[in-house]
Amino acid sequence: MSFTIALHQRAFKFPALIFSCSFHYIRHKSIDPESFYNSLLEKSTQKTHLKQIHNQLYTYGLHENGFIITKFIHVSSNLKETEYARQVFDEFPKPYVFLWNAIIRGYSLYNMLDEVVEMYSRMQHAFVAPDAFTFPYVLKACGGLMAVRIGQAVQAQILRYGFEDDEFLRNGILSLYVKCGGNNRARVVFDGLRNKSVVSWTSIISGYAQNGQPIEALRIFREMRGSDTKPDWITLVSILKAYSDLEDLEQGRCLHSLVIKIGLEYEPDLRIALTSLYAKCGQVMAAKSLFDQMKIQNVILWNAMISGYAKNGCADKALELFHEMISRNIKPDAVTIQSSVLASAHLGSLHQAKSMDNYVNNSEFKSDVYISTALIDMYAKCGSVDLARKVFNRTLDKDVVVWSAMIVGYGLHGQGREAINLFNEMKDAKIRPNDVTFIGLITACSHSGLVDEGWDFFKSMKDYGIEPSQQHYASVVDLLGRAGYLENAFNFIKAMPFEPGVSVWGSLLSACKIYRHVILGEYAADKLFSLDPLNTGHYVQLSNLYASVHMWEGVGKVRVLMQSRGLNKDLGYSMIEINGKLEAFRIGDKSHSRFDEIYEKVEWLENRLLEYGFVVDSESSLHDLDKEDKKMSLCNHSERLAIAYGLISTDPGTTLRITKNLRACVNCHLATKLISKLVNREIVVRDLNRFHHFKDGICSCGDYW
Repeated sequence: MSFTIALHQRAFKFPALIFSCSFHYIRHKSIDPESFYNSLLEKSTQKTHLKQIHNQLYTYGLHENGFIITKFIHVSSNLKETEYARQVFDEFPKPYVFLWNAIIRGYSLYNMLDEVVEMYSRMQHAFVAPDAFTFPYVLKACGGLMAVRIGQAVQAQILRYGFEDDEFLRNGILSLYVKCGGNNRARVVFDGLRNKSVVSWTSIISGYAQNGQPIEALRIFREMRGSDTKPDWITLVSILKAYSDLEDLEQGRCLHSLVIKIGLEYEPDLRIALTSLYAKCGQVMAAKSLFDQMKIQNVILWNAMISGYAKNGCADKALELFHEMISRNIKPDAVTIQSSVLASAHLGSLHQAKSMDNYVNNSEFKSDVYISTALIDMYAKCGSVDLARKVFNRTLDKDVVVWSAMIVGYGLHGQGREAINLFNEMKDAKIRPNDVTFIGLITACSHSGLVDEGWDFFKSMKDYGIEPSQQHYASVVDLLGRAGYLENAFNFIKAMPFEPGVSVWGSLLSACKIYRHVILGEYAADKLFSLDPLNTGHYVQLSNLYASVHMWEGVGKVRVLMQSRGLNKDLGYSMIEINGKLEAFRIGDKSHSRFDEIYEKVEWLENRLLEYGFVVDSESSLHDLDKEDKKMSLCNHSERLAIAYGLISTDPGTTLRITKNLRACVNCHLATKLISKLVNREIVVRDLNRFHHFKDGICSCGDYW
């Protein structure tokens, strides 16, 4: 082993040897300085080593040696000493392109994207021509910063300096436009590539998949397969994203088979994409199977599973998974929180809602405007518009989405005047409304009987350049129909600029049921059966309409039609929250462990109602299609059982909160009003359409629902 190599290996065990090596070089001139310091730098492991070497470079006049300083900046950057690297760079009198590339690379290494763009700008002002190694870092920074205009300028400079044929840079430009959502520009660059690699194909496919154009992503994927370019796992992740957005389970399964065939089934990102696909398409068991097989479960995988549960009627499982994630010390991100808040909203448990709000309030997401919006929606759907307003009030940077969420919340609870007052505050705050704002306003007016006000809001949409959608038209039909203006509603539908959809005809049929308008109701039902033939709710509405006017033959025809199409009426159930726990009851339910106590309280309630002169509306008792249900006394409807259970399980004066999966019937609505007065309780009922707040014999809907 030579003397030089031996000293190099021992230098940092004994830092003083650096000096002896230097003296040996100066006295005997036997060591090439560039080789010596290059070797020494490669063995550096901390900033103190760098400082010792830097001092030596000054001592022996090597601080302006471009090769050594370039190496010095590379090593400093690798050791995360970017500030020190910048200091050394700034001290160099006239840095040339390799030095600029070194400092730009260092910043890029740690995603210090603003600094990358700044140094490139300084390089231009210093009249130093970039080379093919400069541009990839700058293009990456522009993509990360979504700085498409700067990226376009960089692209022009790539052409100016004669690198237009560099395929690597062309892929960099393609990636830039993809990240910035510029699919059209990206496609132009892609089409100009002579040799399209798997990276090129994947970039353009990813661009369309990530930017909301899944069909185009799939079309290009078919082109890729025809070009004999084999997709890699990154390509397949993008394709799975496209199938997931389209909720194309069949094609997603075919791609899953391909993944297994080519041996990529254990690739983590592919498993996450497959989990997300199955969860989004409602196959939560398949998604959970993939989830459980993953040895390393990162936050993206947890998000896919929690979101899948939340959006597919498994809110309780979504929240169980969220709590399990926390217990495993896996840090949630904003997506996790939003999905968990959504699950809390679907669950309808005020106790769980408060727990989620408390978690957010003690986390880094406290000031996240998107999560605040989700919390407002959650509280509104869990029956507390007051707590929703508290979240609204504490949100500092209120954008139009926050204001709209609160307005929609008021509408859900039939507080039309409050919604209008908030809208006026919104205008005073110079916040421009969007389409959701007007849906909330018109719905609030509809649920409060404010016909003129709701109509004025609809007409004012054009003042803000907003084109009404199907949902806006459906809200106006509901507004007019609930108030009894059925002919006006029908004429409004006929004047629509596009074909009415399910929501529009559904609103009209619902109004026809209220006002027993058979001819118009049949017309609306025919439209619904054509547009949405498998929705049992439409058949039940028509049957209820026939029953309300004693057209039993019509009721029979609807039943036969449903049977011929293999449809069954949804069974009604009600849930009540007691001490943070949800209990479910169905009509005539006798399965509860406290069955005897519940039915004893039901009989007591029925007797008290009769004493106060409550009279059953016999016509309404025939709204169910099942013969068994018709034989049941109305006092055994699911919400009556839930109320009885609440009364025997809570202290006097406690508010009862009930969630019902169907629209409240007339008899139960009348009875619940009177029960609230008899027992001196507030009873909050969330039915299929809205919230009812019963107190002192009055309902917040004003009998207008």
